[in-house]
Amino acid sequence: MSSGRQTAQAATEGAGVDLLSPLKNKYSFEILCATRSPASAQEISDEIGVPIATCYRRIEELVEAGFLKSEGRQLSEEGRRTNVYRRTVDEVTVDLTGDEPAVSSKERSEAKNRLQDQFDE
Repeated sequence: MSSGRQTAQAATEGAGVDLLSPLKNKYSFEILCATRSPASAQEISDEIGVPIATCYRRIEELVEAGFLKSEGRQLSEEGRRTNVYRRTVDEVTVDLTGDEPAVSSKERSEAKNRLQDQFDE
């Protein structure tokens, strides 16, 4: 990637521990579970009961790591345009059999996203 950001797909040697760093933070897994469908930070915050400032910090970390991506913008109930996020992976695996942890992930397909969107309507 030209931006220099590490993504969930970039499980290169020695990068496994860095890739998992955002997942060790409180609420990261809850945010990933809440974003199988596009959701705003406020919707995520309300759903999992986390303060909005904390939610924004965790979202930023997960976006930087490539576990979440912005799916665009939507109007909030207050009429403001807000980003909505969706997770990019369905599975993360850590293999500890070698000298260093090896991390791999199973990306979420666009077909699965479309199917999920139909169920949510």
